[in-house]
Amino acid sequence: MSGPVLFCGDPHGQFGHIVRAAQQLKACAVVLLGDLQPTRPLHLELGPIADRTWFIHGNHDTDSEEGFRNVWDSGMADRNLHGRVATLPDGTRVAGLGGVFRERVWYPPGDARFNNHEAHLNATGPWDRWRDGPPLRHWSSIYPEVVAELAAMEADVLVTHEAPACHPNGFALIDDLARAMRVRALFHGHHHDRLDYSEGWPKLGFRAFGVGLRGITRLDGAPVVTGELDLIRWYRRPRFVEELE
Repeated sequence: MSGPVLFCGDPHGQFGHIVRAAQQLKACAVVLLGDLQPTRPLHLELGPIADRTWFIHGNHDTDSEEGFRNVWDSGMADRNLHGRVATLPDGTRVAGLGGVFRERVWYPPGDARFNNHEAHLNATGPWDRWRDGPPLRHWSSIYPEVVAELAAMEADVLVTHEAPACHPNGFALIDDLARAMRVRALFHGHHHDRLDYSEGWPKLGFRAFGVGLRGITRLDGAPVVTGELDLIRWYRRPRFVEELE
């Protein structure tokens, strides 16, 4: 399939617009930017596009045990980009950093309390552990070890749930990671907005894009759906594909 790569902002349990866009645009790959929150196993939510979808997790994907199972036990574990680089069908190398920074673990630029999942586990009482790991909530916390491992890799695109520092609530550490990986573009979710970062691209050294709540953006940064309000309008335009092309 020779269609576009689509980057999709936080679905929060709604996947119909993603499936529809991927099918009508004949997308070669779909990348979900966290806060999936499927109400059933993720591969069932994605249906006909599950075999061309990759994802990272967000902070809300560990809100409940059921939500955790629907993401991590969905049969799509090999499509989780967190902490690794995968090559999409069009040859694009995409790296992922899922989750968020939390003070209980690490809130840059401060020092980390735990370097990795194992260190956190060792400091967690048996009554608070989840699946022989730290508390459920912290399965979506970012640990320094994962960032360090990613920084030693190279990719064309980095997808994160947290935002880079060009966002008012972003982190300079995300900028540093993107530059270390020599990426050309970064796509993030989490904040449900789509701010224009283009003036800062020369200083950043890469193109950065925020993808709005339930928004959809192409690899070149062109929006298919800018966010929730645009999604309502989009559903009322059945010939949107012809209008875009």
